Amino acid sequence: MGAYGISFGAVAVTAGFSVLQTCATSLLLFTGASQFALVGVVGAGGSLIAGVLSALLLGSRNTLYAVRLADLLRIRGPRRILAAQLTIDETTAMGTGAPPGLERTAFWASGAAVYVLWNLGTLLGAAGATQLGDPATFGLDAAVPAAFLALLAPRLRDREGLRIAVAGALLALAAIPFVRPGVPVLIAGLAVAPLLVRR
Repeated sequence: MGAYGISFGAVAVTAGFSVLQTCATSLLLFTGASQFALVGVVGAGGSLIAGVLSALLLGSRNTLYAVRLADLLRIRGPRRILAAQLTIDETTAMGTGAPPGLERTAFWASGAAVYVLWNLGTLLGAAGATQLGDPATFGLDAAVPAAFLALLAPRLRDREGLRIAVAGALLALAAIPFVRPGVPVLIAGLAVAPLLVRR
């Protein structure tokens, strides 16, 4: 997570974010795919609104995680706000995969570790990027698409996931000549609509 955070910090600064803005997204947004989407859209020349919408689209899956974790962890009171901030891919995997009775420990321990390492990595990457010069020299310009491919790859193992990915890619490619940067990502999200209608 620290190494991934370093990559995000460097890419964000390269895309035009300040070190402070970059660190604020990790402290407050704290969901890697959404952060990379925001930075990728803005860095490609898209509007901030398109970037935020892309980030929200990708981050919406955390809502589904919260529904699953609410019954499992049964967190009450003000701690629910902190738990909501820490509800991400990794903490959901640890919480749901833990042995009976250790679900809360797994959730909180993984949440604390990921939060600290992600934010420390972001700071190091952002601060270091200001000293690197042209990011293409070190291949940092490829970090955003590489991160998206890494997130997408596990979802391509079944036919339904593969169909949705191909449909989304085709929708995005068709939209590129007609819309501003960042909007094709939002349009690609329409590929999941038939699946939602069936369920």
